[in-house]
Amino acid sequence: MPADVKQETFGQTADGRKVTRFTLRSDSGRLVVRIIDYGGIITEINVPDVKGQVADINLGFDDVAGYEADNQNLGALIGRVANNIAGGSFVMDGKTYNLFANKPPNTVHGGKEGFDKKLWDSRVDGDKLILQYISPDGEENFPGELTTTVTYRVTDADELYIEYRATTTKTTPVNFTNHAYFNLAGHDAGTLDDHVVTIHADSFLPIDKDGNPTGTEWDFRAPTRVVDRIPLVPGGIGFGHNFCLRPSSSELPRLAARVEHRPSGRYMECWTTEPGMQFYTSYYMQFMKGQGKGGAAYKPFGGFCLEAQHYPDSLHHANFPSIILKPGETYRQTTFYKFGVL
Repeated sequence: MPADVKQETFGQTADGRKVTRFTLRSDSGRLVVRIIDYGGIITEINVPDVKGQVADINLGFDDVAGYEADNQNLGALIGRVANNIAGGSFVMDGKTYNLFANKPPNTVHGGKEGFDKKLWDSRVDGDKLILQYISPDGEENFPGELTTTVTYRVTDADELYIEYRATTTKTTPVNFTNHAYFNLAGHDAGTLDDHVVTIHADSFLPIDKDGNPTGTEWDFRAPTRVVDRIPLVPGGIGFGHNFCLRPSSSELPRLAARVEHRPSGRYMECWTTEPGMQFYTSYYMQFMKGQGKGGAAYKPFGGFCLEAQHYPDSLHHANFPSIILKPGETYRQTTFYKFGVL
């Protein structure tokens, strides 16, 4: 069994609230993950290469101040609604809800202050870290009091599990994800050279200049060097696309993507119950505030995200899987990342 979760003080917020860091370790000791209760943020993912040399493959910051200033959502839990809401508004039950357009004209990743900027209530249950945040009715102008519980745990198979549950007092949209940035050569490697990606999706949602769905195709069904594909994306912005994952008859997580870095021998997989996965290659890292861990200068295309979620702008597309949660229902998602060596 994995070791019990350890905890220590990580620092405090600008307004003086204590932030706690939790360490989760697999039984083998090959996977060591650190998470803070501010934003539910994954701050470190330490795994060995084929020679046994350990590196932190998760982009992040050294202190709370870095995460408070962060405008790239590094490692954070995203809610209430991950990804885009086109036009910054939606209609539900005949009422129009106008949101803060933090990426005009759209609302992205929850609005002006999403779940990534909240201090979550935390508790440890053996080898599990359990975080909870109660979002008041009307927060960011979303309807209903939303109670969200996220459980982090690692397994003997060197997997990091993230399990989400939520209930609401009023009908409301819900779309959660984790926004971890990875680089299998090490968080400070600066490039995605030699990363080979496979995505188990037969279709995807092309996007316009504002990040909303339109129509082109990129095929990652066979292992593909990501740096060979990035220059093909119009505008030079790389990938920020939702891939429509192959449906499953089971409620269990299925394999969404696999990434290999052959020089180090490291690989990771993303398994999820969600219908979609956002594959993002960090173009907007050029606008990051501050420096990364150890003074690292994170750059565009220096990290990638595998964000399991529902489709972007689902509120305006009736043919997309629904993100509507009603009173009496429970939102459920299970996503895990598996790490290993070739």
